[in-house]
Amino acid sequence: MRHRTFLKGAALSSLALSTRLWAGNRENGERPNILLIMTDQQIADGYSSKLGGRYLDTPAMDALANRSRIYERAYSPNPICMPARTSMWSGRYPHETGILTNQKATIDPSEFPTLGTVFGRAGYQTAYVGKWHAAYPVKDAGHHGFQWSENMADNGNGLDPATPAAAAGFIRRSHGKPWLLVVSFNNPHNICEWARGHALPDGEIGKPPPPNECPPLAANHAPPQNESDIMAQMRDSYHATRMCTPVGSFGEKEWREYRWAYYRMIEKVDSQVGQVLRALEDSGQWKDTLVVFTSDHGDMMGAHRWNQKTVFFDEASRIPFFLALPGQIKPGVSRRLVNMGVDLMPTLCDFAGIQPPANLPGESLRTETGSREVVVVQNHMVQGEELNGQKPEPEGRMVRSARYKYCAFNLGEQREELYDMEKDPGETINQAANPEFKSILRQHRDYLRDWAARHGDRFARPGG
Repeated sequence: MRHRTFLKGAALSSLALSTRLWAGNRENGERPNILLIMTDQQIADGYSSKLGGRYLDTPAMDALANRSRIYERAYSPNPICMPARTSMWSGRYPHETGILTNQKATIDPSEFPTLGTVFGRAGYQTAYVGKWHAAYPVKDAGHHGFQWSENMADNGNGLDPATPAAAAGFIRRSHGKPWLLVVSFNNPHNICEWARGHALPDGEIGKPPPPNECPPLAANHAPPQNESDIMAQMRDSYHATRMCTPVGSFGEKEWREYRWAYYRMIEKVDSQVGQVLRALEDSGQWKDTLVVFTSDHGDMMGAHRWNQKTVFFDEASRIPFFLALPGQIKPGVSRRLVNMGVDLMPTLCDFAGIQPPANLPGESLRTETGSREVVVVQNHMVQGEELNGQKPEPEGRMVRSARYKYCAFNLGEQREELYDMEKDPGETINQAANPEFKSILRQHRDYLRDWAARHGDRFARPGG
């Protein structure tokens, strides 16, 4: 049984929920507390009420989803840890912060103040528990801006078992002012260690069952048709690594075991998420708290024969994003395009009645109105190995419109990809060279060109 105490409070009948939690606005008009829960490397649909319960059981996430507005088109600003997290905490694009890889770097907190700094200055008590891995010194509160922290570390390995208790301790304190608490878990990131055959820092998960009892291969396990040459090259480069992504020799058995292991890690962190939510419920602060659930990026899970992240396919770049606040957010599904790196800070500021920094490029999601036609995601793929004496390290941009996804890279002979996400959500056929899509390709080149001009991005785009 997994944290069913929380579920007694959270997964009540829809009638009871509507009566107890969603009736009316907050009576005192005070600013809400904010509880931001983040996992690491979790796919957007990685909870059982979305995927079904045959291979995955996530009662805490399911219960929270029932109470939340769920953004099904939320994307990571850059699908790898440090660039994504730095962007989320600063509200700025990766090309603005200069953090596009997991490099060791520090950015100026006066130019890029964090959520902790912005909310602290506005009168919030700010706290952070768990994995950090952003371009601010983890031990310097003057840089990262959070007034109180516990279990705060860059790599996060081994912190998850102690994180719920630390978060619950903060929640249960007597607070004389509204608070912002970030609870950052490491799992299901342990899938990286699992693929390498290493011990799992946040707890073992046991041995996989026979392959026929493991989840099946992804429906889009094969590489895309008409794949760009640079992406084919990068797959070979990443598969050649022994430490980073050693899956080049995986067959169906190994990939199915990989998917089984990944789901076990989601279940492990779901139990810990449930402990935090139960603490909020038991403290009597649920009705006064905006709860946010998200991740920094996803995991490829064998789609297109990739594992880990960095790439623009939805498995890696699309992330879970839930918002719950009794009386102010009606549960349901939103199709709005979201870039979590730039939209998180203005959204939280809007709910809290805080004026965000003037130079933020994102938009608040408090209401369902917005003028955005596309979101743009960035990457810089540097974790592969040399091939034929050269180490390819392409930089790319992804443009996601309502129907299409366009990807452009600065290396290769054929540097573009275009997918019809309505007819081909698995991204199995690259239509960039298809004459029938010529006008769509041109339109998305223009989207990228216009976006880059507005935001000062000097990425060298194919097509001029």
